[in-house]
Amino acid sequence: MSSEVLIKTLQSVEEMALVKELEELVWKWDAIPVHQTVTAIRNGGLIVGAFHDEKLVGFSYSFPGFLNGKVYLCSHALGIHPDYRVKGIGYQLKERQKSEARKLGYDMLTWTYDPLESRNAYLNLTKLRSVCNTYIVNSYGEGKDELNNGLPTDRFKVEWWINSDHVEKPSSFKVDKSNAFQVPYQEGEGGLPRLGNLDLPFSAEQIVVPVPAFFQQMKKEDMGLAIDWRMKTRSIFRQLFNAGYTAVSLIRHEDAPVHHYLLVKRSELQLDEKAN
Repeated sequence: MSSEVLIKTLQSVEEMALVKELEELVWKWDAIPVHQTVTAIRNGGLIVGAFHDEKLVGFSYSFPGFLNGKVYLCSHALGIHPDYRVKGIGYQLKERQKSEARKLGYDMLTWTYDPLESRNAYLNLTKLRSVCNTYIVNSYGEGKDELNNGLPTDRFKVEWWINSDHVEKPSSFKVDKSNAFQVPYQEGEGGLPRLGNLDLPFSAEQIVVPVPAFFQQMKKEDMGLAIDWRMKTRSIFRQLFNAGYTAVSLIRHEDAPVHHYLLVKRSELQLDEKAN
């Protein structure tokens, strides 16, 4: 890029119109109305934008949430212009979102993503240090957009405890082969990975779960196999979350058909709230 990307909070009606325009470009659907985003930021919400040469190329949109007596920030959408992806802009937006959320008095943010999209998993869990033990089945109904078309929109709902030791003083979770159970997979036709059926152990200190390295490519080549991954990983993650496990990182492998989620017992994490 010819110049640096500028990250800033967005406040004006004109900036909300830019967000709406970019959202329509990114997802090809009806965007959030300007009157709603304006109302959100005036009532505890937060929108952060990324600009390159005075052009909006990325945004993160969030609004207040409340559940079981807990107030948090719900990060609903993060969109990057197609010409600016894989340049680290998403990470910059989330880091600015974190600092601004602290100023507003929040200590936890939450959002959802497709657990089979390994690039998003790496950003959310490994880089940002959010965690997940909530699986939502078909969160938005069957997807109609390019990324979700033809599949149930299952989602991980992550928690980002921005004042916790887990985020502030991260220690790398590594697979302990002597205490980990690794869910097996096989390579099928064309090198595409395939999951079998298995019984999960619930006594292992760590569980390692594979997901396709290139899920969108798999959908194009074999939609039936993609659906199989959706249904089998749905069962695996729901069982593990119900047994007290939490997803803490996505381990990437070069030249492999899968990457791996690492899950540990939630009691092993340092997620205690800290005073702002």
